[in-house]
Amino acid sequence: MTSTRLRFLRLRPQELALIAITAVWGGTFLLVHWAVEHAGPWFFVGIRFLVAAAISAAIFRRALRGIRWIDVGAGAAIGVMIYGGYGLQTFGLQTIESSTSAFITALYVPLVPLLQWAVFRHRPPAMAFVGAGLAFAGLVLIAGPDAFSLTLGAGEIATMISTLPIAGEIILISVFASRIDLGRITVVQLLTAGLLGLATMPIVGEALPSFSWIWLGAALGLGAASCVIQLTMNWAQKQVSPTRATIIYAGEPVWAAVVGRLAGERLPLTALIGGALVVLGTLASEIRIVRRRSASTGSATQR
Repeated sequence: MTSTRLRFLRLRPQELALIAITAVWGGTFLLVHWAVEHAGPWFFVGIRFLVAAAISAAIFRRALRGIRWIDVGAGAAIGVMIYGGYGLQTFGLQTIESSTSAFITALYVPLVPLLQWAVFRHRPPAMAFVGAGLAFAGLVLIAGPDAFSLTLGAGEIATMISTLPIAGEIILISVFASRIDLGRITVVQLLTAGLLGLATMPIVGEALPSFSWIWLGAALGLGAASCVIQLTMNWAQKQVSPTRATIIYAGEPVWAAVVGRLAGERLPLTALIGGALVVLGTLASEIRIVRRRSASTGSATQR
């Protein structure tokens, strides 16, 4: 006879900090959705992260004097992931609601243990596959009838693809966290993401937008938020594993849905159910089931 217990998270200061930035992150989706109505996605990504880089450089200007190649390399690698994740996500927000984008983006959570298995040969537990299945079912409901005819829109597809670099970002932060300087890597990764965003504009034929206080205000506000988010992730994930962090990040689409609802977004019931399945899938992927023999069973075995 076996007894089963679930292992739940014990919140440490680093995890509380991640919860706080998750709430901030969830609120950024609607602002980006509004901003890309007045500016192209790659321009906005570029400006947003260059603002964040400038703020972080001002804060860590003394630390930058001793920058090492490992700081540059690690920061650039993470910056490429940020660029790919946020760039595609911002592109998708041109055509889909912010809450829909957030729920689809949450698919990166079950992807993290799967990528760790593929890259580092660290096999995820069985519940990770259960979580992935639930998340996929949720995505189908969010997409609606078009999902069954394989005619997902460009916004949904771009957002789905964005989950890969977002998952990669989380893994890379944990890989490099204990070996690099916090301030230096934050500056480099934000600068890399910003420069790549602007460099993408001529490649995709995106023109400079007309001046608008909306995109400027959003870029400044989200730039400051991005600085805080990345700095906190770099600090907290020195002590928090990638899979442990992702269950905290699973709350992000919930915050996004709340903010979107307050702003007047209305998702159909099937999409709300799908969003709930995505969140349930992300939570399920992090459950650890531990089976232990009871004392009586052990004694009987010895006899």
